[in-house]
Amino acid sequence: MEVAIVSFAIERISNLLIHEAVYLGGVRDEVERLKDELQRMQSFLKDADRKQEQDERLRNRVMKIRDLAYDAEDVIDTFILKVAHQGGFHGILNRFTSIFTKPFHLHKMGMEVKTIQKKLEDISKSLPAYEISGEAEGSSSISRMQQRLRRTYSHVEEEDVVSLEGMTRNVLAQLMTEEEDRLHVVVSIVGMGGIGKTTLAKKVYNHNDVKKHFDCFAWAFISQNCMPREVVHDVLIKVRSPSKEERELIEKLTEDELIKKLFHALEEKRYLIVLDDIWRIEDWVFLKKAFPRGKKGSKILFTTRNKDVASEADPCNSPIELPLLTDDESWKLFSCKAFPGNNTKSQTCSKEFEMLGREMVKKCGGLPLAIVVLGGLLATKTSPDQWEMVQRNIHAYLNKAQQQNHPYGAVNGILVLSYNDLPYYLKPCFLYLGQYPEDWEISKKELIRLWIAEGFISPSLERRGMLMEDVAEEFLEELINRCLVQVGKRDYTGIGVKTCRIHDLLRDLCVAEAEKENFLEIIQRPIGENPADSLDVILTASKQRRIAIHSSKRYVCLKGNHPNLRSLLLFQDECLIKLHISKCKNFKFLRVLKVVQMNVEWHVSSEIGNLYHLRYLGLKCFGKIILPRSIGKLKSLHTLHIRSDGLKITPNALFKLEHLRHVFLFDNANGFCEGVKMCLAARGILKNIETFKYIRIENLIENDAVLSFTNIRSLGIIIKRSKDVVHILKALIQLHRLRSLDMRLLEDSMPTYPDFEPLSQCHHLSILFLRGKIQEDPHSSHHVLKFVPANIVKLTLWGTEVKRDPMDVLEKLPHLRSLRLWGDSYTGTKLICSANGFLQLDSLQVKHLLELEEWEIEEGAMPHLRSLDLAELSNLRMFPEGLRKSEHNAESSIPIDPSSNKLLLNCFGMKCLLKNR
Repeated sequence: MEVAIVSFAIERISNLLIHEAVYLGGVRDEVERLKDELQRMQSFLKDADRKQEQDERLRNRVMKIRDLAYDAEDVIDTFILKVAHQGGFHGILNRFTSIFTKPFHLHKMGMEVKTIQKKLEDISKSLPAYEISGEAEGSSSISRMQQRLRRTYSHVEEEDVVSLEGMTRNVLAQLMTEEEDRLHVVVSIVGMGGIGKTTLAKKVYNHNDVKKHFDCFAWAFISQNCMPREVVHDVLIKVRSPSKEERELIEKLTEDELIKKLFHALEEKRYLIVLDDIWRIEDWVFLKKAFPRGKKGSKILFTTRNKDVASEADPCNSPIELPLLTDDESWKLFSCKAFPGNNTKSQTCSKEFEMLGREMVKKCGGLPLAIVVLGGLLATKTSPDQWEMVQRNIHAYLNKAQQQNHPYGAVNGILVLSYNDLPYYLKPCFLYLGQYPEDWEISKKELIRLWIAEGFISPSLERRGMLMEDVAEEFLEELINRCLVQVGKRDYTGIGVKTCRIHDLLRDLCVAEAEKENFLEIIQRPIGENPADSLDVILTASKQRRIAIHSSKRYVCLKGNHPNLRSLLLFQDECLIKLHISKCKNFKFLRVLKVVQMNVEWHVSSEIGNLYHLRYLGLKCFGKIILPRSIGKLKSLHTLHIRSDGLKITPNALFKLEHLRHVFLFDNANGFCEGVKMCLAARGILKNIETFKYIRIENLIENDAVLSFTNIRSLGIIIKRSKDVVHILKALIQLHRLRSLDMRLLEDSMPTYPDFEPLSQCHHLSILFLRGKIQEDPHSSHHVLKFVPANIVKLTLWGTEVKRDPMDVLEKLPHLRSLRLWGDSYTGTKLICSANGFLQLDSLQVKHLLELEEWEIEEGAMPHLRSLDLAELSNLRMFPEGLRKSEHNAESSIPIDPSSNKLLLNCFGMKCLLKNR
């Protein structure tokens, strides 16, 4: 983690030297030397990264370097802030006469830089005494002990295996197939630490059918610190079963000789080799040289936490991913451990124990390892009082690294292994997830923008042709593939991530590591305090860089001074927010600020303009927000996210912000979004914008300003005049990066959409949202929706008032996965979904179609539908028979509406049908 912290400081200094060198005067050389010293420290830290957990002296050195990197970042940010307050970085030469750039102020900065540099040099002189390339005696023994504890053996099968029957069949199916004769067929079991990968592998390895199918077997434990010679040696011994004399000869062989001997031993056999707990593809690249093609049907079985390792080892085989246990499966496994033998005493108190037990099991989040540890612990507790004590300290108990000679001991230690194995650039991204409350559904888009705002994604990557957002998405995918983050919901494509979440035990790990690194602090209501009281948070200067406040449904009063604070985030029930925050100057280094207010009218203080380093600003108000002109001083702002019932902003304020990338301004003053009037004169700044919602169309067409949005991916437009639509659509054809288009007619002006023909040429679009009436030509032979581009994956129609059945056109869209027909989008009385229509449709919402009376769904329509959401179809006579007969596994979401008795009866019929399917 320290490598990342030093990297952030180096990047800040590099940016200063590149962009603001003219202001540094005589201290430029000192700043350069500080950068060089930090880079030397960075190289040392990369070597030390995997060893600091095992060497106290080394860990102390690393912590000192980390704190000095924080100090360096503070000095640089202070310098930038003062220069900004003297007129900005891009002023003309006469600004050199400002008071800040006089020698006294530069001298002060130079002295601070020298102090940090001297401390780093002192640390550097002591480093040769600590041989980073080797392991200290103590660390070596600890490492060996951990290896022994985690080592697995094929003959030791797990008792009380729960819910592995289906997965066992999947693994057996891949192992037993005698597919095409190819080299190195790899079957992989993938999952987070403690989820049961090794348990499943053992079950399969010892299966009778497997024993009959293969000629020879070997089980090798790989681990994080793979020792290739030992692995090849162990496999050879198991395959050959040598005599004492042969074994002595094998012991004397070199690594290359062992590889050749194992290769020849397996050449004429159908073999199964298990490589348990393999971490890196590089280890497999080396080991595979020892494994020949063998007889047809030979297999290698992996268990790994990293999906990328599995995919690279054998792209032809899909990895088998283990899911977390359900509540019932968790309780079954827990019961086996907590009530061994199901003795009479446990039977007598079963109800009392079960209530406590089930509540604690939920805290394990379906992770078998945690459940087994908890069950084993509670098996030693014989009274409800003892169980209640465990319940109060559940996470502390789960994280204790005790019972060292028990294979399921040290849950936290096993999870820490996954964290320690992360490359340095992923560690801050992972620890950042600790800010979210337990079981929080995390928006991917928001998370990525926060990572960028925090500086976790280097802007230098963009010079190599990748957007920071794309890099951040790759980082998230890597965390998911390492089984440290779980996918919550998939996006409209069915492939990408929409939301994610983190297992509670991993979140505990994040919080513990983050607090240790002064990276993040969680503030929440102390246990035993009256939940009705307001949460008074008094901040004081400290090394903590980020604060997340979990107020537990209470008002928050934030006071004090925290000059080093970089991020302030609040998580609470929005209906109870009454945030008091002191002057912005007390938080001068803030990069991230998310605030919600209950005010009828919120005049945002002009002091917000003093937060020069602010990169992410999220404001939400249940009344009107009035932004000050000083918002235009936030030169570092990347993301502006405002949602309010009314919004006032100076028209040209935003487009002074040259780093702005994502703008979301949702003004819902009259029950619908009215859009914001903007002055788009600064064309050079517009090229950085990737998201803009919602802007008035007249601002976009003026001087063809829309053409300056060359990197726009998501655009929301509010339309007042029908005549502007064709003009804007023709311009949008030229924006080849545009993927999502949201167009809404301003309701009070009563316009209609004219001819949408130009939209059909927007082949790059995949998401389309249309709100407002579409003008139809009653004499045309073409359907009014013929303009919808063929590549559309997600389509929403709202208030379009289409008179002809839209299904006839929409069901032919080859990529459509999500369709939402909302309030009066169709005003006809009958819908027909043809056989073989909507071949890719996954999700369907039909709401507020008050004229709809009949809906016919032919057999074979919507074969992949999984989610169906119906509401307020008050005149629909009968639920579609085609859905009753369909074989797809849909999930229904149908509100119970007492005013729609006829439909409700049919909805219940569908629910029963789905339940029995």
